[in-house]
Amino acid sequence: MSTIHRPLPPSPATADYLRQFWLAAGGDPALLSQVAITGQGALPSAFAVTEFATAAIGAAGLAMAEFVAAGAGAAGAPAVPAVEVDQRLASVWFGTSLRPIGWSMPPLWDAVAGDYRAADGWIRLHTNAPHHRDAALAVLGVAADRDAVARAVARWRADELEAAVVEHNGCAAAMRGLDAWRQHPQGQSVAAEPLLHRAASGGGARPAWRISRQRPLQGLRVLDLTRILAGPVATRFLAGFGADVLRIDPPGWEEPGTVPEVVLGKRCARLDLKSAEGLATLQRLLSQADVLIHGYRADALARLGLDAERRRQLNPTLVDVSLDAYGWSGAWRGRRGFDSLVQMSTGIAEAGMRAKGGDRPVPLPCQALDHGTGYLMAAAAIRGLTERLATGAGSTTRASLARSAQLLVAHGGLLEGGPALAPESAADWSEQIEATAWGPVRRVKPPLRIADTPQSWDYPASALGSSEAAWRDGSR
Repeated sequence: MSTIHRPLPPSPATADYLRQFWLAAGGDPALLSQVAITGQGALPSAFAVTEFATAAIGAAGLAMAEFVAAGAGAAGAPAVPAVEVDQRLASVWFGTSLRPIGWSMPPLWDAVAGDYRAADGWIRLHTNAPHHRDAALAVLGVAADRDAVARAVARWRADELEAAVVEHNGCAAAMRGLDAWRQHPQGQSVAAEPLLHRAASGGGARPAWRISRQRPLQGLRVLDLTRILAGPVATRFLAGFGADVLRIDPPGWEEPGTVPEVVLGKRCARLDLKSAEGLATLQRLLSQADVLIHGYRADALARLGLDAERRRQLNPTLVDVSLDAYGWSGAWRGRRGFDSLVQMSTGIAEAGMRAKGGDRPVPLPCQALDHGTGYLMAAAAIRGLTERLATGAGSTTRASLARSAQLLVAHGGLLEGGPALAPESAADWSEQIEATAWGPVRRVKPPLRIADTPQSWDYPASALGSSEAAWRDGSR
């Protein structure tokens, strides 16, 4: 039986992260007192990963609680419901929430992906996507054999190989230290950016939404143009409160190691955006959406004729939330990147190595930049809906993994000697068996509680392309 812990105020690190997440999303600091923490223990890391996870989920939960209060009507100033986050379960969800029954998830990484010793340091190659793997192998001039790749990498300087792979439209990151990143031109650009870029835009009549306390986002339409992993985390959170989340992928695209984890509660469709018909369908979906969350590189939608100005023309009151890996300014703006690469670039993996006294990169115990940024994006989307409810205006918000990394490293963590997370048990799992497209699973219980507003999902995890590219009947 799980131990029940009395809710407590956030720890200093959690409180700082929570405040920065909440203020970045434009939240009222007076509401921060509504968030309390339960649970004990922390993930072992050179940085305060458990506190970061707890705060990110708390910020998204507080945004939802505020939206619920705003939708209660004009009877004075309705109280914002209390929010509780279990820091132990938050740590688990920052890894994976899915527990297969009688089957196994495929490996998260392909055979080539990983850290390699270069002539003067370490470099990470991200090769899960076939075209990214082909780019790295073309630069190295070898086949997809890990030993051959290691021998070829050893002949390169790390920064020169990074530049060559990126030039070939691949994904790589040389390991830098925290100080080296601070002094790097891109590190300086990221440091000058806000945690979230936010702006009100467009306008219209205040929506006549009927907001249910139990399913506050029911009927709202969320267009999901995201990939691994931050964006899908954001839209999964929104689906948990009733949003009609429609994920769009191109024909043939698969993410076998992560899709069952992140498509919970969503409908998944495919569109060929290189075709006139596919692009027209996307434009129609966009014009009818309440929220757009996208993680394409900064210029990808523009090449389709859907830059920020065009999106706003199609949908003046859209809540538009986007993600970039390495920030929205500087020479690396638009560079391909993933959580594991950003950890290498920004000094996180090198700091972990030094903290453990090791001789190779030590990443975070989970993809905390992705998950943390995903919950921050969810908070931004919900706050955008709250502001639209009040003013009728749409909004634009931009986040980046590199800027989230800058926040994470503000607090040190605990590698050993402190209270560890209690071992997981069946008591941590939901009672319901989820019939995913890959087999039955249980989910770890959600770490978030909002008074009288349960988090639950209307659909099990379903395969990409299993639904039509259309909004659900009855959604607004």
